[in-house]
Amino acid sequence: MRTVLCFGDSLTWGYDPEGPGRHAFEDRWPSVLGAALGPGVTVIAEGLNGRTTGYDDHLADCDRNGVKNLPTALHTHMPLDLVVIMLGTNDMKPAIAGTAYAARAGLQRLVGLIRHHEYSFDYDAPEILIVSPPPLCETADPVFSAIFRNGVEESAMLASLYRDLADDLGCGFFDAGSVARTSPVDGVHLTPEGTRAIGRGLEPIVRMMLGL
Repeated sequence: MRTVLCFGDSLTWGYDPEGPGRHAFEDRWPSVLGAALGPGVTVIAEGLNGRTTGYDDHLADCDRNGVKNLPTALHTHMPLDLVVIMLGTNDMKPAIAGTAYAARAGLQRLVGLIRHHEYSFDYDAPEILIVSPPPLCETADPVFSAIFRNGVEESAMLASLYRDLADDLGCGFFDAGSVARTSPVDGVHLTPEGTRAIGRGLEPIVRMMLGL
C-alpha cells in the first residue's frame, strides 16, 4: 500500500465558489486522484481554507501557517511515499505576504521540513511533488477582489517560480493552471470541472513518482 498526502488550502479542501459550502467528495481533486490510482494507493486530503505556505494570519480562527501545520501532518500520517503540496494562493493576500516570491520562499521551507523531519521507526522521507495553483482571475466580487488586491498579476508568476524551485530541489512539478482555471465568481476557487481536472492531470506524474 502506497500513501500520498495532499497538503493544501481551500483548493484541496474543495471550496465551492457557487456555494456557500464544499464540493461533493467525489469532485475534489484528491478524491479524483485516489479513484484513478486505485485501491493500492491511499490518498489523504489535508486541505485547510486559508492555509499559507509559511505565514501567519493573525485574524484567522485557527492556525493557517503551513510551516507550523506540516510537521504534525507528517507525523500523523507517516509512513508516507509522496507529499503533494499545492499552496501559495493565500500568500497573494497583501495582508499575508502579497508576492509570488514570498510564496516561493515559503514553499522552499516546506520542502526542507519534509526532507529533514524526524520520522519515527526509521521511516524514510517521502518524495515531494510541487503543484502551482491556478492563477487568480478578475472577479466582480468586491470582497475577494479587495482581499487579493494585485493577486492576479502576482499569482501568474507562481508556475514559473515553482517550476524552477522544483528543478533546483529535485522535486516533481505540475502546473495545475495547465488544466484548470479559477472561477470568475470569486476569482480564487474552482468549479467541479476544474478541481476534477486537477485530479486527472496529476495521475500520470503521481504514478511515475510512486513507480506504479
